[in-house]
Amino acid sequence: MMTDLHRSAAFLLYQSTLLFGILAMPLALFARRLGLTLPVRPLIESAERTYERAGGRGRHR
Repeated sequence: MMTDLHRSAAFLLYQSTLLFGILAMPLALFARRLGLTLPVRPLIESAERTYERAGGRGRHR
């Protein structure tokens, strides 16, 4: 029961992070023109690792 709850919470975190990354794309493109970078990729990778450790099915490399 607790494992299912943990896996569901990790999945929600992962999906929310992906949504944030997609929605932040215009801002990231504008920031890149100014010579800045947003740390979206490390955030998504961290959420993905958390989901995979929780027993979720991640992408296979």
